[in-house]
Amino acid sequence: MTTTDNPDSNRSDDPQAERAVKRRVLISSYVGSVVEWYDFLLYGTASALVFNKIFFPAVDPSVGLIASFGTLAVGYAARPLGGILFGHFGDRLGRKRMLVSSILLMGAATLLIAVLPTYDQIGVWAPVLLIVLRLLQGVAVGGEWGGAVLMTLEHAKGNRRGLWSSVAQMGAPSGLLLSTWAFSLVSALPEDQFLSWGWRLPFAATVILIAVGLWIRLGVTESPVFEQARRAGADRPARPPIVEVLRTRPRAVVLAALIGFGPFAANSVLIAFVIAYATQVGYERSTALNGLMAASVVSMVCLPLFAALSDRYGRRPVYITGAILLAINSFLLFQLINTGSVPLFLLGYVLSLAVHALMYGPMGAFVAELFGTNTRYTGASLGYQIASVFGGGLAPLIATSLLAAGGGAPHTIYVSVFMAVSCLITAVAAYLAHETNKVSLAGHPADA
Repeated sequence: MTTTDNPDSNRSDDPQAERAVKRRVLISSYVGSVVEWYDFLLYGTASALVFNKIFFPAVDPSVGLIASFGTLAVGYAARPLGGILFGHFGDRLGRKRMLVSSILLMGAATLLIAVLPTYDQIGVWAPVLLIVLRLLQGVAVGGEWGGAVLMTLEHAKGNRRGLWSSVAQMGAPSGLLLSTWAFSLVSALPEDQFLSWGWRLPFAATVILIAVGLWIRLGVTESPVFEQARRAGADRPARPPIVEVLRTRPRAVVLAALIGFGPFAANSVLIAFVIAYATQVGYERSTALNGLMAASVVSMVCLPLFAALSDRYGRRPVYITGAILLAINSFLLFQLINTGSVPLFLLGYVLSLAVHALMYGPMGAFVAELFGTNTRYTGASLGYQIASVFGGGLAPLIATSLLAAGGGAPHTIYVSVFMAVSCLITAVAAYLAHETNKVSLAGHPADA
């Protein structure tokens, strides 16, 4: 098996033109990911602050919050379907077409949420329609991630794949920052105006972001690694990519899912559960949102730094270090929050997402490099999105239930244990995976 990529495989006769192409690919993956994650994570903030009140008003507030987080989980549950659907056509037809399709689907679902009637207006149909639209969001973001990561990864030089693929990973904290900022603006409205129409404005604003993202993505070139494989054509599997990857790479799919489990579980607790918990123990809603924005900025800075470290020292050591540190930090975080001190709350939040970046930065490259070109979109998306379901989608529900089981605020020990165990599972998976930062993308990686 070749251990390095061909240094000439991505070169053109015009270095300036090549740089322009790659620059547009990076911008496209970043901006498109920001748009998709803005829409997807906007729902998470709304589920913590709004949806339990306007879509589940007939139940106890704590039950309404659990129901609201349940609709949040539905979006995560739909992500593997999006990974399979978009992965199939991404491996058959190309990465670019799927990126355009995913951003259109996400935009349509988010705009419809912006105009969705409440429970008081149409009764039970309101939460039903909310769930349907959340499903569509999940399908869209399930297809988005694989395409965005693969476009940067497969355009990059061999010694920069982690760094380049982290650009797509940066879309998550950037989208989170943007969505939280948008919600913080409208949350300053009086409570009745915020709940009646103010919360809808950030969802409606997505039309601007979709237009920008779509314009940029329509101008990118297809992945050179995919084009090379398509021209060769000799080893293209006759079976659908999902069948091929499950037949030939089942271990890689399982490892990819477990590699993503800890980061997703911790991240989902941090961006959904902690916001709701902080308001329960006395912090102002604006304080919680400002803390989330500050932590997102730190995460954006750390992601490419830690991804570059994985290019130099390997995906596994960086990833395992992050998993262990975040497991330890899970206990420190809630101790800082429970002090009631705003500076300590901010410190805990920022530190948590900075450590989280040790895993999330190299994750895109680590997961994608486990698969060969003809099944990479499907395999990477499937593993990643399975992790998002069992890690990200269920984490707020699990954390809320564990808090109740522990006696309610401020008894968060069970929540900390859940985060720590999730991270340790990921550390073991990273240890069992083979090192991927030097493998050839044109080859077919073999399990160690």
